[in-house]
Amino acid sequence: MASPVFTGENYQAWVVKMTAFLEGHDLWEAVEDDYEVTSLPNNPTMNQIKLHKERTTRKAKVKACLYAAVSPTIFTRIMKCDSTKAIWDFLKEEYEGDEKIRGMKVLNLLREFERQQMKESESVKEYSDRLVGIADKIRVLGTDLKDDRLVQKILVSLPEKFKATIASLENTRDLVDIKLAELLNANEERRTCRGGIASQSKAK
Repeated sequence: MASPVFTGENYQAWVVKMTAFLEGHDLWEAVEDDYEVTSLPNNPTMNQIKLHKERTTRKAKVKACLYAAVSPTIFTRIMKCDSTKAIWDFLKEEYEGDEKIRGMKVLNLLREFERQQMKESESVKEYSDRLVGIADKIRVLGTDLKDDRLVQKILVSLPEKFKATIASLENTRDLVDIKLAELLNANEERRTCRGGIASQSKAK
């Protein structure tokens, strides 16, 4: 499996993927601990030789992974870093931004989230996917946006033609407790039901 490539955009999403990638290949320790590979002593034991080789190889693998996980432009900026930890810290300092910048990004994304309205040409699933995409960007920045807020946003911004779906949900569930998947399933069931009725009418 190839490592995710960072091009300078969406650093927060890339760092989550890259951390998981390195952990999955048992390489994260070489970044997190930033250990030094010391020279072998005179007359080393077989165990010392084995450990030295493992630690040296792990460092080299991580550096190779990080080199392959960035665009050519970013590579020219990190190739001067002398350790994997230095590469990781450089990217973090350069692209993550400080707390104030992250806070502004979250605020802008929340405004974008609240401005969203369902288009006439969209299905509820497509509209939901659009909102989830914004919510995921907010979560990556360290701010939790719970599913119940997504459900509330969808419910209050659905066009008039979907009011029957909401009414049927109100008859069976407390809308405060409804899950996103339940909302999507309820709408799909109603759409399928309407399709079946329409087919029967045409058959007559």
